[in-house]
Formats: sequence, C-alpha cells, structure tokens
Amino acid sequence: MMPESKNRFDDFFGDRQYVSLKNYLYNYLLRKRAVERTMRREKKELVLETGSGISPVMTSWERMVYSDVSPSAMAMLKQMMNGKGRCVVADAARLPFEKESFSHVICSEVLEHIEDDRAALREINRVTKTGGALVVTFPHRRFYFAHDDRFVHHYRRYELSEMISLLEETGFYPVDVQKVLGPLEKATMLFVTAGVSVLQNLRLKESPAKEKKPPGEFLIVLFKRLNVIYAGLAWLDAVVMPRALSTVLLIKAKKVGPPA
Repeated sequence: MMPESKNRFDDFFGDRQYVSLKNYLYNYLLRKRAVERTMRREKKELVLETGSGISPVMTSWERMVYSDVSPSAMAMLKQMMNGKGRCVVADAARLPFEKESFSHVICSEVLEHIEDDRAALREINRVTKTGGALVVTFPHRRFYFAHDDRFVHHYRRYELSEMISLLEETGFYPVDVQKVLGPLEKATMLFVTAGVSVLQNLRLKESPAKEKKPPGEFLIVLFKRLNVIYAGLAWLDAVVMPRALSTVLLIKAKKVGPPA
C-alpha cells in the first residue's frame, strides 16, 4: 500500500478528535453497510480485513484480524476497538499469516492504493481457505478518475470486467456484484476534496505555535447527522442509477484454487 502522506483523508482526520467524524462520512457508512450485509449470512470463522486503516468496515464479527501498512493507524485502531480483534501492521502484498488462515478476507477500497494489485490478490488468495470468500469494494469506471482520486493516492479506477478478470487470474470466482455508490458520490467528493485541499493549505500557512482547536460539540453532532441523512440520498442515487454509472462496486468472490 501507499506510504503515509501529508495529503490524505487519513492524515486530515489523523488526530483522535477527528476519527469519529471520519467514521461518520456517508460513503464510509454505505460501504460498511454493504459489506456487513454481504457477510451477514456467511459462516464466518476467522476473518481478515486488510488495509483497514482507522476505519474498518467489518466490526460486527468477534473473530477479526485487522491489518494495515500504517503503524500509527493500527495503534489508533487498537485503542478504538478496546481489545476487540487483533491489529497487525502488514503490507497487503506480504501478509504475515499462514496459508489458508482465514475463512473470509475483506478488502474495501484498498487495491486501488496498491501499485501491484495482482501481488496483493495473490497474497490474499494464499491466506484464504479454499472455498472461503473475498469481499472487495473498489472505485468503478476509469472515466471518473479525477482530483479526488489523486488526492487519496489512487493508482487507478477499475472497469468491472477488469476486476472480474483480475479476480479470476488470482484464483477467485465472482458470485455476486452489488452497487454501493453512484455519481452523486463522485460529485460530492470532488467538492469535498477541493475544500479539504484549501483547508490544508491554510493550515500550512498558520503559525506552528498556534494551537489547533478541536471542533465544538455542536459541529460534531451536526456533521454526524448530516452525513446520516446524506447517506440516505447517496444510497437512493446508487439504487436508481444504472450499474454502468456506479462509482463504487462490491464483489463477493469464492476462492476456487491457487492463482493461475
């Protein structure tokens, strides 16, 4: 995965006071809902969420391992989870786990951040039990690639056919495809990332000695409530728009064997 950078949402919300805000972002809420709904009927044993950062999407299952390349993210997540699950610092392309350790692997908004995504999927295949499942969400459609993708260091966006081929090459057979977010999410994130870039530039110009004020309680409550409401609008947008216009898709894929 990409190294930690000064120009990422994880850094903007890196302080503990901002973590709860990040975890109420409407698009995160919808990805989390989609993954947990997909996993609800699965017979889960030990589950790995790779590239979880400080915002894992699978929190309703007790037997969890969370991994990310960022030590600071894993340290913060460990505190937030209060002993629930295990947090491991690890590169998705070099996972420190035994072969066929997990019944399921969650990989949500991760592959687009990895230069060699095939290497990561081959490694995920190695640690997934045969017959187990991978649940992956990813940014959809190349023509959507813009400032917001560069802001969060996406190497790419995927066409659905590309992702299916990539999964099949690495030993997974897709069994379900779901829409998660639509074009409203793209328009929103273009606006938001432009605004965050301006705020970051303003913060750089501030005196280093100037104390950073935490957001007030009213603003925190307002932010959370607005994102819950906006999540409903974004969900409706994803439902009514054709899959060809979806900006984020979810695929559930079964491991059928080793990579080709």
